[in-house]
Amino acid sequence: MEAHAGRRISGGRLTFLPCAAPMFLTHLSLTNFRAFTRLDMEVPRRILLLVGDNAQGKTTLLEAVYFLATFTSFQASSDKQLINFASGDESLAVSRLVAHYTRGSDEHRLEVRLIREANGNGNRQRKEILVDGVKRSMQEALGHFNAVIFLPQMTRVIEGGPEERRRYLNLALAQVMPGYAQALSEYAQALTQRNALLKQLAERGGDPGQLAYWDTLLAGRGALLIQARIAAIQQLERLVLRYHDQLTDGKEVLRLHYRPSFDPLAPANGQYQLPVEAGIDRSGFSLDQIQEGFMRRLQTVRRDEIARGVTTIGPHRDELRFISNAIDLGDYGSRGQVRSSLLALKLAEVDWMREKTGQWPVLLLDETLAELDIQRRGQLLSALHDSEQAMLTTTDLTQFAPDFVRRGTIWQVRAGFVTRQENPA
Repeated sequence: MEAHAGRRISGGRLTFLPCAAPMFLTHLSLTNFRAFTRLDMEVPRRILLLVGDNAQGKTTLLEAVYFLATFTSFQASSDKQLINFASGDESLAVSRLVAHYTRGSDEHRLEVRLIREANGNGNRQRKEILVDGVKRSMQEALGHFNAVIFLPQMTRVIEGGPEERRRYLNLALAQVMPGYAQALSEYAQALTQRNALLKQLAERGGDPGQLAYWDTLLAGRGALLIQARIAAIQQLERLVLRYHDQLTDGKEVLRLHYRPSFDPLAPANGQYQLPVEAGIDRSGFSLDQIQEGFMRRLQTVRRDEIARGVTTIGPHRDELRFISNAIDLGDYGSRGQVRSSLLALKLAEVDWMREKTGQWPVLLLDETLAELDIQRRGQLLSALHDSEQAMLTTTDLTQFAPDFVRRGTIWQVRAGFVTRQENPA
């Protein structure tokens, strides 16, 4: 048996070691959130199985829990789409999500209000967040409650464009690293202002020295994002390697290749002579070193960026690739390889969050077993045995082993209503 980082691998079975402080939902309340006009439920600890036909609200429940952790939806492009306009009056509509949860030995209450109201120019959308009854900004509230979600469509993290992988990293890091969300927001604002100035200089001319202020701000916030991503990817890869090795019976080796748009390791001209792949260690750079290097690089490419009217380097153009046995899964991976790699990544993410916060995140799995073969189903269910709390959706309980069902609580979800179901096991 090999013990490591809160897990043990024994007899080919992956299990979590119960050494972290508990964190789990105890009560969930939804008002006018998508299909749920009103839901008020005590949430059982450990394993919760959400059973029902498609389009009944199972995934919406997972979406609500994940929204409470990240304050963003993995399905909707705007918060407006989450509001159920039950009254028929769109001049004022409020969607409300409330979670009572235990973190360590303390009880907490987290509330999110999505408000759409009429004003002189049409409608205004706003979001209010309260932690234990006190209003907080999104940046302040992130990290109070943590969750990891695994959806079938999340294969786009591997197969989609670079923005999907950056979004994945941002959502994970914002939950565990204080200040990351604030730095990301300020970076985005500085980037918008800098791009506007670059476009103005390209079209009308002017003093390029005006960029100095925005260069300093961009490099300062960008350096924090780069350093955080370097550390996170290195830590995740260590955990992913072990899970993926088990899921593939040791036949494949999965590596995470971070390709920062500004690379602190790159030569002065920003170009490598040979392709750079595995084995790169960027963890030795301090925040000041990354910031200073980023500043120098911005000055080097200033003329080209003015001509193009856009910022060409920085964390907003970072890339992350998933390489299995020297094959880039985003370009050439089979369906099975992508699924196994994503599962390994999500299980590693649970471990990683536990290491960073000291508490288990709530694990949310949407129709996951339907996408896995029998062996990988067994591996996943084994990994869930000792988790603090996991919520799984399914249309068919027979996909689960009887002993797993016996240990869980079953909720039937139908047309936006949830009822407790007797355990058939």
